[in-house]
Amino acid sequence: MEKIRGFEVAKGWEDKNINLPVRKTLKSAGYDVEAAEDVVIPPFEKGCKPTLVHTGLKAYCQDDEWYMLANRSSHPGKKKLVLANGIGIIDADYYCNPDNDGEFMYAYYNIGTEPYEMKKGEVCGQVVFQKFLIADDDNATGERLAGFGSTD
Repeated sequence: MEKIRGFEVAKGWEDKNINLPVRKTLKSAGYDVEAAEDVVIPPFEKGCKPTLVHTGLKAYCQDDEWYMLANRSSHPGKKKLVLANGIGIIDADYYCNPDNDGEFMYAYYNIGTEPYEMKKGEVCGQVVFQKFLIADDDNATGERLAGFGSTD
């Protein structure tokens, strides 16, 4: 079977009982993603870095596609969690990169007053696959040689 788009367990997570994301309903756009391990997300303080929630997953898609890491709609109100970057945009060439094999992670801030303990197996976010368009005068020729935050 030809691989078009989907999920795999990233290197280093093979023996950690990682579940592949699923859509919960027939008309869901997003695939629910689980946290790969327990993590404590401390309350936000000025100057703090976001807490990375490991998924133990990588995703593949076509060259003219990307996938979005989105927060769950209930997170800000119920759990006080917001994504540090609003949404995550992951390019097709992030898959199997040499730094982290393409493992995608969610970067969260906790806007509450108490630490939030996310448990392994808890749904930490969603993935939505998308097509993209390019401009007439596009001339991109670069090649990804690293992982998280490497294309700046």
